[in-house]
Amino acid sequence: MLETELFAFLERTSDAAFAVTEQGEICSWNKAAEKIFGYAAAEALNRTCFELLDGLGALGTHVCSGHCSVQVCAAQQLEIPDFDLQVKTCSGERLWVNVSTIVFDVPRRNRRLIVHLARDISHRKKNEELLAKMTEISQQLVAASGGVDGLAPVTPLSDQERRILRLFAKGKNSAEIARELGITLPTLRNHLHSINEKLRTHNRLEAVMHAMHRGLI
Repeated sequence: MLETELFAFLERTSDAAFAVTEQGEICSWNKAAEKIFGYAAAEALNRTCFELLDGLGALGTHVCSGHCSVQVCAAQQLEIPDFDLQVKTCSGERLWVNVSTIVFDVPRRNRRLIVHLARDISHRKKNEELLAKMTEISQQLVAASGGVDGLAPVTPLSDQERRILRLFAKGKNSAEIARELGITLPTLRNHLHSINEKLRTHNRLEAVMHAMHRGLI
């Protein structure tokens, strides 16, 4: 596949897609990227991705730079996992996106392009922040109640189920938990179903709060 064919293919994707050189200079910017980030292609092309998007990681630190970890992994032909990134849009607002990466070698021109595919996950991030806040409130209620008197007994949770609930309590999402525990998403869903049956709850937020109130996690 030639560069022109690659850029034409990216133009047809529904995800925001942009290609950068190994130096981080943007050389392709599709319509979906224009829509999500607010920058027209003419504004984005030939600028560096770290200058344009000013990416921040989950801890609020700058992860976009002139020599970021993605470029290092690409140079060393290492696997590049998907990651969450908070970026600056054209309006100046910040937006959470999940980014996956494809490395595209161009032998004829002796260069390598790094293609980023990004999708808006702001809604998911808001839900995670709400879960973290509800977890904090639940912890305060447990501390204030001083015990779990009066609660009906429940079927004991397995060690894996407790681990899952602890990770959800930390604000992790399903994909992150499955990856951290080395299990598939369907397996994680089976664990959640078992947890809800044991605790007599209906969703993961209710399960986390109920488990914390009982002192199970």
